[in-house]
Amino acid sequence: MKSLVLLLCFAQLWGCQSAPQGAGLGFRELPCDDPETEHVALIAVDYLNKHLLQGFRQILNQIDKVKVWSRRPFGEVYELEIDTLETICHALDPTPLANCSVRQQTEHAVEGDCDFHILKQDGQFSVLHAQCHSTPDSAEDVRKFCPRCPILIPFNDTNVVHTVKTALAAFNAQNNGTYFKLVEISRAQNVPFPVSTLVEFVIAATDCTGQEVTDPAKCNLLAEKPQPANANPAGPAPTVGQAAPVAPPASPPESVVVGPVAVPLGLPDHRTHHDLRHAFSPVASVESASGEVLHSRNVGQPGDAGAAGPAAPLCPGRVRYFNI
Repeated sequence: MKSLVLLLCFAQLWGCQSAPQGAGLGFRELPCDDPETEHVALIAVDYLNKHLLQGFRQILNQIDKVKVWSRRPFGEVYELEIDTLETICHALDPTPLANCSVRQQTEHAVEGDCDFHILKQDGQFSVLHAQCHSTPDSAEDVRKFCPRCPILIPFNDTNVVHTVKTALAAFNAQNNGTYFKLVEISRAQNVPFPVSTLVEFVIAATDCTGQEVTDPAKCNLLAEKPQPANANPAGPAPTVGQAAPVAPPASPPESVVVGPVAVPLGLPDHRTHHDLRHAFSPVASVESASGEVLHSRNVGQPGDAGAAGPAAPLCPGRVRYFNI
């Protein structure tokens, strides 16, 4: 009997020592299509759009992964991976995102890939870490389902540079008042039928008038609204889209300030799109979830159903528009 009691005590002691510390804490996994997950993902997209410096505003396409970590001493951290798509609204366009159409695959779509850590504490959400990059669909894939669709081309393509200069000159010639300068080439495409070059770009007012300009480099940008514009040499004269939010004065004169950094003017470069890696400038402190949360056992794993059979995968979530 004594041996049996001793054995039982050893068993209890071993069980206590082998139990993980904080076994009731750690991360929980939510389904990617859970309303809670989508709410946080939309907060991430809103943050992304508020910190875009160039290119086009993004919209949520798919939630790839989510974990919710307990955070010391209070709150939770949502670790999210999401996919976004470009819309037709420029980063400076004040149009509500719900009214911005998604750039379709036939227009050579661009997909964003983002990682976010978002803290929820006392019912308030704040972004701790944000990192994004974006990639266009391959030209080969576009041509497979749409042989005559326009294809993205580099901003410094000869036809692109010529188109922008011609369109801007025509615009300034028609505008008898303020002289406008190029701020950014946002998108450029070869259109196969009819053969032409389509360019979307942003211009801003300067302190010069159109009649007096002899050296555009000496014209300083004003605290005016940069304006998105489209140009296609095979179509009508360039049109100016809806005015964008006020941008502060530039310094030096060769740049326009949008947010915390300056966007250089001049001839464009070899890129075919504004990669979110460079066009997105988060201002929140970069803080990894790993240093602040309790790493322990996870809760709600798909395999917890046991004899009920394999559970449906929690992630990735539904595709809202299309996959690239």
